[in-house]
Order: sequence, then structure tokens, then C-alpha cells
Amino acid sequence: MKILVGYVPTPEGEAALSAAAAEATLRGASILLLNTSRGDSYIDARYANADELAAAETKLREAGVEVTIEQALSEGDVAGALLKAAAADDVGLIVLGLRRRSPVGKLILGSTAQRVLLESPVPVLAVKVPSPHD
Repeated sequence: MKILVGYVPTPEGEAALSAAAAEATLRGASILLLNTSRGDSYIDARYANADELAAAETKLREAGVEVTIEQALSEGDVAGALLKAAAADDVGLIVLGLRRRSPVGKLILGSTAQRVLLESPVPVLAVKVPSPHD
């Protein structure tokens, strides 16, 4: 089985990476790390650079987890890219990091995580960045 982690070089992405590593260890699974851009990779800070991807790979390998890294431009449809990757590879779980949003922000703006949660054919683990009090 593979675990798909939607990775971005942010605290939310790091939380997702840690949770995915723990799940992979627990389940004896490998990880497919997918990093996508909402458009032009040169202006999207969520599009990981080579050093950020290497650090993520090192973190997973040091945890004893096999990892494959894919990086692509999603042309604005990050949820679609995640769902497509989950369907194309033998993925049994998707792990996403969530950012905190205001109630109004949740109402007005669409959410990649919400779409993945609603449309995924496999279970989705949504994780938040631990608060300083945890």
C-alpha cells in the first residue's frame, strides 16, 4: 500500500509529512510525496525547491520509510492533482495538512482539503500544526 502526502514547504506540510511517516511505519506502507503548484512554479511559494524536497526525503528515509517524490504544475487544481495521483497509484490513504481559517474564510473560499475529503475514494487523514501548548 502507498500513502499519498500532499506536501508543501510550510508548517502544515511538515505536519502532514510527520503524520504520513507515522502512518507508513504503522502500516508497513511506502509514501508517495506529491508537491504541486497552483500555477507558475516561480511565483508559488508552495512549490518546493530541490533543497526542501531533499530535506523531506531525508526525513522520511531516516524514519525507515520508502518514498517516491513527484512534483508537477497543477494549473490551479491542486485537489484534482491529488485525486488523480491517488487513483493512478495504489494509494490507500491520503494525508493532508490543514491551515487554520476563520469561519468567514471557510464560507467564502473553496478548499483543496475540503474537495479531497469529499471526493476521495480512499480515507483521508487531515492534520493540523500542533499548537504551542501541545
